[in-house]
Amino acid sequence: MAYFHWAGDDLILDIHLQPKASKDEFAGLHGERLKIRLTAPPVEGKANAHLMAFLGQAFGVAKSHVQLLSGELNRQKRVRIQSPLKLPELPCLQRPGS
Repeated sequence: MAYFHWAGDDLILDIHLQPKASKDEFAGLHGERLKIRLTAPPVEGKANAHLMAFLGQAFGVAKSHVQLLSGELNRQKRVRIQSPLKLPELPCLQRPGS
C-alpha cells in the first residue's frame, strides 16, 4: 500500500507528522506514510492548522481545499487535497495515467 491514492481528482495522503521540528519539510517515508516535519507545536490544533497551510502551499491550493479526514489528535493523519494544481517532488507521487 502506498502513502497516497487518488479519489477522482482529489489526492488522499497518509501522513506521519513530526511537530515542533526545526523547519517545515517533507522528510521521506515513515513506514507506509509520508513523513512531514513542522515547526508548529502539537497544542490546541496549531500543528493541524499549520499542516493544512503547508500542504496547501506545496500542492498549489488554498488551505480550505485541504481537509483532515482522520488523526486530529495524533501523529498518524489522513488528509484530502481537493484537485491539487501541482505535485511536489515526492517518492512515486504522480497523477493517474501518468
